[in-house]
Amino acid sequence: MTLGEHLREFRNRLFKAVLAIAVGAALGWYLYSPHSWFEGVYQLLNGPIKDYKLAHPDRADDIKLTLSGITTAFSLQLTVAMFVGVILASPVWLYQIWAFIVPGLTRKEKRITMAFIGAAVPLFVGGILLAHFSLPLVIGVLLDFTPAGTANFQAASDYISFVTRFSLGFGVAFLLPVFLVALNVIGLISSRTMLRVWRPAVVVIFVFSAMMMPTPDPYSMFLLALPLTALFFAAVGVSKLLERRKADQRPDWLEVSDTEASEL
Repeated sequence: MTLGEHLREFRNRLFKAVLAIAVGAALGWYLYSPHSWFEGVYQLLNGPIKDYKLAHPDRADDIKLTLSGITTAFSLQLTVAMFVGVILASPVWLYQIWAFIVPGLTRKEKRITMAFIGAAVPLFVGGILLAHFSLPLVIGVLLDFTPAGTANFQAASDYISFVTRFSLGFGVAFLLPVFLVALNVIGLISSRTMLRVWRPAVVVIFVFSAMMMPTPDPYSMFLLALPLTALFFAAVGVSKLLERRKADQRPDWLEVSDTEASEL
């Protein structure tokens, strides 16, 4: 395709992804407040603060979330709704990203695409869940730094921004091995190349983790960077196994032909 065709395809796929997120955000807007069958997304995200207060009843009055400004409550609900929309629409925008990277799919690549979506969506949601279960520990450690006799009143928008970025950081990080293995399967990157650039990759991982975490403390950065580094090397190992399996299934005459071609 020409550059103009690539830009038009990017626009169309971006529109589909944004539309899916908007539909998911509409449901997130509805689930923001408590219902008879659900405590509400805001209360769910506020759970670590409530757990900390229960564990430290002597400091319950010193830890509070505040709203500043008449439009803050609306902005807060919109942020939470968009966060839910990104999670619910993950199958759509993940497919749009992959389809843009690998246009004109063959039958084999279409099967790889289905495998990619089948692995990427659970990993993304798994990263979100891991972040959710890690949040009480992270927030508890950060709140413990509050000096005795000092109240920690923080803006609810800042807290929700911390929680959502922390969760999405884990979700996006868990997608790394799937993208690497999928690109290896279609022949765009080899395990040898991934292993050759492992040092710059680790640096990029730590920079990415520092950018995704809304606080400058190294604890949050390492909490994301270390699992992400492990997933990178896991993707290298899986890619190497797939390459070895592909080499074992390769006909002998094809290897001879390649050798003769290189000599010529």
